[in-house]
Formats: sequence, structure tokens, C-alpha cells
Amino acid sequence: MVYQFIETRMKNQVGIIELNRPERLNSLNRKMVSEILEALLAFESNEDIRVIVLTGNGKAFSAGADIEEMMGDNPISLELLDQFSDWDRLATIKKPIIGAVKGYVFGGGFELALSCDLLIAAAGTEFSFPEVGLGVMPGAGGTQRLTKLVGRTKALEWLWTGKRISANTALNNGIINKIVASELLMEESMKLATILASQPPISLRLIKDSVNKAIDYSLHEGMQYERKNFYLLFGTEDQKEGMSAFVEKRKPNYQGK
Repeated sequence: MVYQFIETRMKNQVGIIELNRPERLNSLNRKMVSEILEALLAFESNEDIRVIVLTGNGKAFSAGADIEEMMGDNPISLELLDQFSDWDRLATIKKPIIGAVKGYVFGGGFELALSCDLLIAAAGTEFSFPEVGLGVMPGAGGTQRLTKLVGRTKALEWLWTGKRISANTALNNGIINKIVASELLMEESMKLATILASQPPISLRLIKDSVNKAIDYSLHEGMQYERKNFYLLFGTEDQKEGMSAFVEKRKPNYQGK
């Protein structure tokens, strides 16, 4: 598939999506978001792909939304465009998504990063929601995902001031998983992706599903949901293979069935 604003490739069982608008610091226009979703859905339906890595070409992961595209919008045009429907569908991807981010991760780029399941950042990466300085606010989940990660007071401070958050601060507040040297970003991200790709795919999907429910459910509701997914896994061939391999002291061969 040929895209205008992204590049895709596959390496072993990992699908890679690279934002490819480096001359605009990978600013996100509506077509680009649509292409990202299309690529994610293609990898989601490809049985040969078990993990997805999302990254950016050039100096930045993404400096945010394409402001020039949005300048003339009004409430009616935005409602008719329903531009955030694609963002909602990003949350339906069941396979693990690793974000490999660097440089600027601002605005919509930050929202896209927060849509990933795990984040590895290059040293020197900065995160920010600068929308308040433009008289607006995040609209693709930024206020919600950030608050669930860091809590109300930190989220309000960062959203109200638009301040830049260092990679170290992001790590200390649970926004990212790891900081690596810039030149090692893709290597380290692919190492993690390879580890995940070796795990039983259905287990990974149901674990992701259960953890996502934990954010919104009460403890009791979440535990009931977790239990059902636990039971479901005992109907898979991978469960039989994993336990047999353990007893037989050999490496399991998971088929995603």
C-alpha cells in the first residue's frame, strides 16, 4: 500500500508505521491520521503481524496538529467532519502498539503517543500540550488519557500552562516506559517488539483488553472481566502448547490459535 504521509514496512512479525512529513515536523493533518488508522487496521488483520511499532521520520515524532488546516473551522464544520472518529477507532486496535518517540511530541502528536500501549523515548524528547496558547484545548483524548496516567493536579498544571515536559519527567510520571540514546531508539523498540511477538498473541490481546477495562471499571467489575478472559484462554491451542512446553522443559511455539 502506498501512502502520502506515512511509510509502512514489516520486519519478521513486527509491523512498522513511520510518520513521514519531516519537513513539517510530522504535523498531523486529517489525511495523515486517516492513513495511520488504515495502516493500523491493515496490520491488525494481518495474521503474520503480532506487534506494531509507531515512530516518526526526521527530528520529531510529531509537533502536533496541522494548524493551518484547522484555522477556518467552526463548530458546525467540525461536527460535520467528525474528525475524531478516526481517533476513536485507534483505541480498538487489539495488538500491542509500541510508540518509539523522539524530538517533539506535542499536541496531537502527544495524543497519538498516548494512544500507544508502551512508549520508548529518545533522550532529549519533549512532551507538551500547547493548545491553550492557541485558545483551544486537546480534543483527541489528551485531557482524558493524561489525567488517567498522572492524576488531576499534574494534568491541569501541564494542560493549563502548556509547559514542556522532559523525557525524565515523563518517565517519573509513568507516561513512558524507557529512555534510550537517540541512535538506539528503533533498535531498542524492535527488541521489545520482538519479545512481545514471541508471546502468545491471544494472551497479549486479552491482557490489553483487561488492563484497558481496569481504567474505567471498579475493582470488583474489573476482576470479573479479567476472570472471563482468563477462562477464555483455556480454550486456545496456545494455552495447551504453553503448559505442555513448560512441563516438557522446551521452548513453546505459539500460533495465535
